[in-house]
Amino acid sequence: MSQSRRKGILLLNLGTPAAPEPGAVRRYLAEFLSDPRVLDMPALSRWLLLHAVILPFRPRRSAQAYAKIWGPEGSPLLVHSRALQEALAKTLGGDFVVELAMRYGKPSIPEALARLVACDLSRIVVLPLFPQYASSSGGSAAQAVMEAASAMWNVPALEVLGEFHDDLGFLDAWMAVAAPELASFAPDHVLFSYHGLPERQVRKSDPGGRHCLVSDGCCERLGPANRRCYRAQCFATTRALAAGLTLRPSEHSTAFQSRLGRTPWIRPFTDEVLPELAGRGVRRLAVLCPSFVADCLETLEEIGIRAAEQWQALGGEALRLVPSLNAEPVWVRTIAAWLRERA
Repeated sequence: MSQSRRKGILLLNLGTPAAPEPGAVRRYLAEFLSDPRVLDMPALSRWLLLHAVILPFRPRRSAQAYAKIWGPEGSPLLVHSRALQEALAKTLGGDFVVELAMRYGKPSIPEALARLVACDLSRIVVLPLFPQYASSSGGSAAQAVMEAASAMWNVPALEVLGEFHDDLGFLDAWMAVAAPELASFAPDHVLFSYHGLPERQVRKSDPGGRHCLVSDGCCERLGPANRRCYRAQCFATTRALAAGLTLRPSEHSTAFQSRLGRTPWIRPFTDEVLPELAGRGVRRLAVLCPSFVADCLETLEEIGIRAAEQWQALGGEALRLVPSLNAEPVWVRTIAAWLRERA
């Protein structure tokens, strides 16, 4: 096969600091939180919040959290993402060139895209690794790729894949990872914990402005008004996984973690659900985080360490964080099947 018929694959994840140190974390947060899709507010307000409130204090605290999970090979998010890239390249074979980029930090999108373009490929398929759509994650990543491509004199042929919160392969991969963990741990309850979002960003996803967060049952099903709603897609993922894992309604809950600042964020909050579960007599709690396809700060430190400590303080017997998909073979095969379909 000639080079010009080979396809390029660009895997995209959110990003990570270069080191668990305040300076590196500060640079990472400055890039991340300067994104108007992340802090969606007027430019001056965003600059003041970032430089007067967040960057003077948060990097040191975040660096301490990163240090707790940092391994000999570096950031878990980057380690798992690299492993996925390598396994996917091996599975797809020589007809594909697979690159990895982070929306913020290294490896950067322009650098990874330039490496792909240099391979003289027929087309490039971009896969943002965000199961549920949010403008601040998948939307921002897609925009950054298109901006990097449009800056090239010879603009490459690109296809950006969308969210996959209800894809059967994604769901089957999570069930394949979670089922043996739940069988060995025998939890009293399973908590599905997703990354949070400000309420205003969820409302922006509602084209008519009359559905999202208007009623308590707004996320019970997906329809035209909320089909791109992050919160509704999270609940849809929970319903599908709970059904596949044969969990009764009383045996599972959905919550949202990682909120930042004083603005209203989508509820219920993970750290507030834990006391409620303990008060109901739950002692053995398993936690799945299906908005992350690779273990990272939010899973390993926020849930695996901090939530576990909170659970113990509440009198819980044990909390088990179910590992993410990472570079599990079932997940590699799932992604390979998606990409072959689009080849």
